[in-house]
Amino acid sequence: MTYTDDHLRGILERTKTIAVVGVSANPVRPSYYVARYLGLKGYRVIPVNPGLAGQTLLGEEVYGDVTDIPDDVDMVDIFRRSEAVPPIVDAALARWPELQTIWMQIGVENAEAAAKAEARRVDVIQNRCPKIEYQRLHNELRMGGFVTGRVSSKL
Repeated sequence: MTYTDDHLRGILERTKTIAVVGVSANPVRPSYYVARYLGLKGYRVIPVNPGLAGQTLLGEEVYGDVTDIPDDVDMVDIFRRSEAVPPIVDAALARWPELQTIWMQIGVENAEAAAKAEARRVDVIQNRCPKIEYQRLHNELRMGGFVTGRVSSKL
C-alpha cells in the first residue's frame, strides 16, 4: 500500500484523540514509546489493553476494550496481530459513527477489516507507524539516523 505524504499529513493534522489498542506498560515496547511520543506531540492518547484495564498509563485511564472508552476518538491505532484486527475494527465502527481513521501498525494488515472501514468512509492506513510518519513529515527522523531525502538546516 502506498499513501501520499499529503494524505498522511492530512490524517495526522486533523487527528486530536487516538485510541492505542494493544499498548504496553513496558517502556521498551514499541506500543509504549509510540503512544508516549504521540502524547508528547499534543495528541490525546487513550490506552487500550485488557490486562491493564483500570490502571493509569501516560496520564490516562487504560480501558479493556474500545467499547469501554467513554469519549470520542478520531483514530484507532492497532498494535495487534493481523488476525486480531477484524473484531477491533468492528467494535470501533460500532462505537464511533464519526471515526475518521483506522491505523494498523508496521506488520499489521487485514484486507477484510480495511474494506469494511473504507466502506464506511473511514481512512485506513496499514503497515505503517504514525510516530515514524509524523517524524518523517516533520523532518525529525534524521536525528535517529534515518535518511529522509530532505535537506534542512535544522539541527
